[in-house]
Amino acid sequence: QVQLVESGGGLAQAGGSLRLSCAASGRSFSVYHMGWFRQAAGNEREFVAAIRWSGGNTYYAESVKGRFTISRERAKNTVYLQMNSLKVEDTAVYYCGLSERGSYWYSGAYGYWGQGTQITVSS
Repeated sequence: QVQLVESGGGLAQAGGSLRLSCAASGRSFSVYHMGWFRQAAGNEREFVAAIRWSGGNTYYAESVKGRFTISRERAKNTVYLQMNSLKVEDTAVYYCGLSERGSYWYSGAYGYWGQGTQITVSS
């Protein structure tokens, strides 16, 4: 079994910053992408950002491009999401996912998920 443990959520003011971390552990796994999704109350889970594990290519939703940065530390099997210039509409539960195949934008491609961490941005 693969476990993903997230940390770094919390409360921020609009314009502020937060950093999320997600560490993967467990049985041997082959990571193709790791990504971040978010789900606001009453909404579907939506893609935020992803990183291709081997080459480091990064992908972002239009709504966060230029404000969020995804990065990885391969030796620690850890992915990060640096969130700057936060907006009230960024408020959601953020989930880290691990995919062993392509289609980084599609939640169904991710076989493993973290427990989720709440991000609340106040005005």
